[in-house]
Amino acid sequence: MGLFDKIKAGLEKTRKAVANTIGSIFTGFSNLDDEFYDELEESMILADMGVDTSCKAVELLRKRVKELKLKDTEEARNALKDILVEMLSVGDTDLKLDTRPSVILVIGVNGVGKTTTIGKLARQISEDGKKVLMCAADTFRAAAADQLEIWAGRAGVEIVRQHEGADPASVVFDGIQAAKARNTDVIIIDTAGRLHNKANLMNELNKISRIIDRELPNADKEVLLVLDGTTGQNGLIQAKQFKEIAGVTALALTKLDGTAKGGIVIAVADELQIPVKYIGVGEKVDDLMPFNARNFVDALL
Repeated sequence: MGLFDKIKAGLEKTRKAVANTIGSIFTGFSNLDDEFYDELEESMILADMGVDTSCKAVELLRKRVKELKLKDTEEARNALKDILVEMLSVGDTDLKLDTRPSVILVIGVNGVGKTTTIGKLARQISEDGKKVLMCAADTFRAAAADQLEIWAGRAGVEIVRQHEGADPASVVFDGIQAAKARNTDVIIIDTAGRLHNKANLMNELNKISRIIDRELPNADKEVLLVLDGTTGQNGLIQAKQFKEIAGVTALALTKLDGTAKGGIVIAVADELQIPVKYIGVGEKVDDLMPFNARNFVDALL
């Protein structure tokens, strides 16, 4: 199965929902009048693209139809595709990992598929010929390090961990020293998904970031926020909070194969202006896929 077909299959539930909402607008109208645009806007909101993003996209479509003198709904559909691709294109979709070592700090609430994403990512980076070290800095959740260790075994990479309840920053410090000693290319750091409150989480992530900046001042660092695609607009709220706390540089949206709310990818990228770099469309290692805006929109519409 090719890359595009895989994305298309992974977005099957969302595609059906979009076909029933947005798709029916393009087939049900013959004129590009106010009623068409109102119905389109409503259907995009129903497809979980968010109110702000949907209104913005429809307004841009109105202008483009006028500028290009488009006449029918099929031309309008293609114009909308281009607009959505532009809205998704908010930065480089490749992880920047040019230094040795480089760091990927992985954040997100518990249950979004963070550990699985780390495992899949480690496997892919390792298969690209880079030496990967996992760092189990989520020491608050019972068995978090055990789960990460299982994934390290599957991915064939090394792991640094301590006992449950250990200071996460000290685990990160140990991980960085191990990476330096072992000529590691990429350190992937798992972090706590939830502490007692937002202030605690912010303090913990700040502490980890200070250790990284002090020990690896010139290293490339990606802060990858993992979001569960099935949570729709709640995921967007989470993302806004983490953006404030942690200086997010990249997004990974998981579980898109299990939801009709895949339109959230567009809302998240547009409202946060942070590039989506990975989407998860299944359980297998290669079902975490590098994000391509054009392929995504073509598969969606």
